[in-house]
Amino acid sequence: SIQVISAGSDITPTMIFDEVDTGIGGGVAEIVGQKLRALGADRQVLCVTHLPQVAALANHQLQVSKLAGEDTTHTRIRPLDESERVDEIARMLGGVKITRQTREHAREMLGLAQGNSSTSSAKKTRRKRA
Repeated sequence: SIQVISAGSDITPTMIFDEVDTGIGGGVAEIVGQKLRALGADRQVLCVTHLPQVAALANHQLQVSKLAGEDTTHTRIRPLDESERVDEIARMLGGVKITRQTREHAREMLGLAQGNSSTSSAKKTRRKRA
């Protein structure tokens, strides 16, 4: 588990989670993302994830890529700005072909995760119409 309960009593300035999303998806992944975000309120949390539901809930997002040469392999880590986060979440959602709709879904996920009231209002309006 994510140690959310025990983390409250421990003084742990940094927590690192690798492959925290193994074997989960959908709503469970969103809940895991929420728990990680809550942990981040009191400490630094680094999390390696492949799920957009987890990544969208981060306060900051880094892209990690591996560059393999003939004799060496290098890892590159770079922070993503707001538009790059949309692109990365869209890539995680849509795979190879990124469409306008995939980008809109990524924007919506990021907006909801950050508490964007205009995105939340739009979602409530859609629910009322349905």
